[in-house]
Amino acid sequence: MSSIIPTFSRRPIYGYPAIVLSLTSTAFLSFGLWVHHMFATHIPDLGKSFFTAASMMIAIPTAIQIFCWIATMWTGRLYVRTPMLFSLAFFFILVLGGLTGIMVASVPLDLQLHDTYFVVAHLHYVLLGGAVFPLFGAWYYWFPKITGRMMSERLGRWQFWLFFIGFNVAFYPMHHLGLQGMPRRYATYLPEFTLLNRISTVGSWMIGLGFFYSAWYLGRALFNGPKAPSNPWQSTTLEWQTPSPPPHDNFAETPIVNHWAYEYRPNGAVPQNAPAGATV
Repeated sequence: MSSIIPTFSRRPIYGYPAIVLSLTSTAFLSFGLWVHHMFATHIPDLGKSFFTAASMMIAIPTAIQIFCWIATMWTGRLYVRTPMLFSLAFFFILVLGGLTGIMVASVPLDLQLHDTYFVVAHLHYVLLGGAVFPLFGAWYYWFPKITGRMMSERLGRWQFWLFFIGFNVAFYPMHHLGLQGMPRRYATYLPEFTLLNRISTVGSWMIGLGFFYSAWYLGRALFNGPKAPSNPWQSTTLEWQTPSPPPHDNFAETPIVNHWAYEYRPNGAVPQNAPAGATV
């Protein structure tokens, strides 16, 4: 995310030290976080209080990273392509998953929602929002560098909307199912849960179709996609300063980076990323 967002915001990342410290803090707090999956077991109440605190505290470094990414976009000039669409979806979905995570970090509420579909919805909003959507964005972003071929922007947008809408149709109703008391890990359910389960089923079909669709045009781009220029996204990072795909030796000599900046053309359409005297 910290590579994609600056590229399509046309400015360096905002608050780089804060992002690095937040990543380190997240890794540290994670060691005291995992027991919140076991609040319904016979853990001493004192232990639960420590893990509750860690579960809530981890929202702080996560929020710092998100605010830095938003500030990068806010103070830049967005250039929305398929990788950036997945990044924007990441914000929407992960924030919703994080809010429900704060809810189930509370032991009394977790005891009520444990083993219901509310927890299933929370898990998938965090898992897909925090990992799968960024991975899709990364795949679109670095595909030209890896293969030397460009993926179709039109087909990529179709796949994004199919996956994004299908995901929310599939998993958002599960919040309501869990709050209504529907348990997970059961093969059947009561009739009053039928409508929302049917809606979730339709969403799951859309997600599956999105995956098959992406696999199809991935192969299409791999063999028949147009040749990728060396730097199709006008990025300033080092990997884009070599041909696509890169040669085996990458650089003939070890590059020395002085600084980097973005320079806008008069019409503000596409920035030039190599101002005079500011290249590798």
